Amino acid sequence: MHESTPELPGLSPVAGKAIVARFDGGSLSSDAGVLALREVERRLGIAGRLAACLDDPRRPERIRHRLAEIIRFRLLMIACGYEDGNDADDLRRDAAFKLASERLPSDPDLCSQPTISRLENQPDVRALLAMGRALVELYCQSFRQVPKRIVLDLDYTFDAVHGGQQLSLFHAHYDGYGFLPIVVFDGDGRLVTAILRPAKRPSGHEIRAHLRRLVRAIRAHWPRVEILIRGDSHYAGPEVFAWCRQNRVEFILGLATNPALRAHVAGLEAATRAGQAGPLKRRRYTEFWDAARSWPRVERIIARVEAGADGVDTRFIVTSLTGRSAKRLYDDLYCRRGQAENHIKAWKNHLAADRTSCSRATANQFRLFLHAGAYWLMWSLRQLMPRRSAWRVAQFDTIRLRLLKLAARIVELKTRLFVHLPTACPEQAVLRLVLARLPRLVT
Repeated sequence: MHESTPELPGLSPVAGKAIVARFDGGSLSSDAGVLALREVERRLGIAGRLAACLDDPRRPERIRHRLAEIIRFRLLMIACGYEDGNDADDLRRDAAFKLASERLPSDPDLCSQPTISRLENQPDVRALLAMGRALVELYCQSFRQVPKRIVLDLDYTFDAVHGGQQLSLFHAHYDGYGFLPIVVFDGDGRLVTAILRPAKRPSGHEIRAHLRRLVRAIRAHWPRVEILIRGDSHYAGPEVFAWCRQNRVEFILGLATNPALRAHVAGLEAATRAGQAGPLKRRRYTEFWDAARSWPRVERIIARVEAGADGVDTRFIVTSLTGRSAKRLYDDLYCRRGQAENHIKAWKNHLAADRTSCSRATANQFRLFLHAGAYWLMWSLRQLMPRRSAWRVAQFDTIRLRLLKLAARIVELKTRLFVHLPTACPEQAVLRLVLARLPRLVT
């Protein structure tokens, strides 16, 4: 008997019976949970939003894969852990991905890796700007009601490069060549935008330009919303201070330590050091008004002094906020920006957002937007979980492993499609709950 698919070698027999394993199961899938992501994407319309920003240069009569279909397939691949476009050559025949892309298992296959690569290299600067506005529109429409105030966390992450890629620079701190994209999240973890840029400290003029475009796009939907920006000392510059005050944007930003600032807290540092005893750390707070020579006016500066066994550690922040104590502003408001690092971790480590390996900068920026779309799929799926459950704070890779990586046998009949999931699946109740709560998503 001739077998076209070879057996898997090295499997030991069980109870004296040989195990014969082959990849010949037919219409099976190991990613049946992608059908739940399909419903999330249909309500958010991410693929359609991004595709609407592109002009399709192909001849209409020869198109086999629409732009929205290609983007949707790529978003679902990334969310399911297939960040490499080469995987599309095999997944294009997967029955679950076909269903998630609005195709029947018997329909022609989905797009291949070359089609995806051509799409990644298609957008120009104008299309990318339109996509950035589309992501902001998605962000604004994710609220049931117009918020009175939003908090935007600005942070960056290092993306290493390997080869001669546009915009790549050497960064001494990371000891390598790469990019330093700016990523913006709100206080609840929604990804607002991601901006590809060289691996160097952004200037005040650059930050001001990014903020101007971002705030303009947000206030096109919410003209009266109050905006607070948070960030580390990379974003604290006189150009940023002046622009924020002129455009009704509050700020609370880190300040790099220097001798002029340390002179204001020398007495507090000595008193804190003297009062510290034992292994416990002691914290003190103070505030003062000061300005560097390049600043247009004096600003409110808050200092946090912490003394412990390892010595004294002093941190400074500058803010336009008034009316709250220094301790509350630092501990309860500024320190919460650290949550943005967890969001970047989810976006970068669990969704491989650092796969900016194209030679052209425009293609890498488009990849950032694709991974941002995948982040929205996973974040929205997690938001459907009960508020007090452990699933509401689960990491994306946990959600992928428990809810998306489900084996299934898919049978296509004349009038129905049967998806046979494992009877012993431990997360049946969770998947039922998520699908039942899909109408709660704001579209």
